[in-house]
Amino acid sequence: MTAGPDGDTRTRLLQTALRLFTEHGVEGTSLQMIADALGITKAAVYYHFKTKAEITEAVAEPGVRDLDALVLRAAAQKRRGAQVDLLLEGFIDLVIRHRALVALFSSDPGLIRAIEKSAHGGMEGFGQALLGILAGPSPDTAARVNAMVTLTGIAMAGGSPDLASLGDDELRTELLDVGRRLLGRPRRRTPSAVPSL
Repeated sequence: MTAGPDGDTRTRLLQTALRLFTEHGVEGTSLQMIADALGITKAAVYYHFKTKAEITEAVAEPGVRDLDALVLRAAAQKRRGAQVDLLLEGFIDLVIRHRALVALFSSDPGLIRAIEKSAHGGMEGFGQALLGILAGPSPDTAARVNAMVTLTGIAMAGGSPDLASLGDDELRTELLDVGRRLLGRPRRRTPSAVPSL
């Protein structure tokens, strides 16, 4: 099924909003700026979204949905090592897939507020679930700090403008190597060497 003109306009609107949010921040981007960048009227923007908050939530929604699914998949693994591996690799893939969103999340409180509204359990719930898997049951302070540094470092590096010139495969390889070292996980030589979970 192909998207109709309204679906196409909505998609372009969200892509434009993300670009403008990245350039000006959520608070610094107006509905009129989005309309002007798209070459449509402000009324056409209102046809799809009533408020900028709705646009912001819709911009964040794919990343939030992917993160939610990743946490559920990782938690469903029987072995702790499989949980950690799946979460680490999936989180890196998510960061790379949503680079612009991750960069914005790292620097813009407007986006953080939108994610809080759209995420089940809020970002605190996501954070606790991610840390719970990486740090393990009854973690000590060192394990909690290590898990937090791993997640934060991967997100910050993946969304960093300084690394924007790296291709997805190269960035994935580097982030996975660092993440595995931080978590004390064995290195894998190639993706084909990954055992089935």
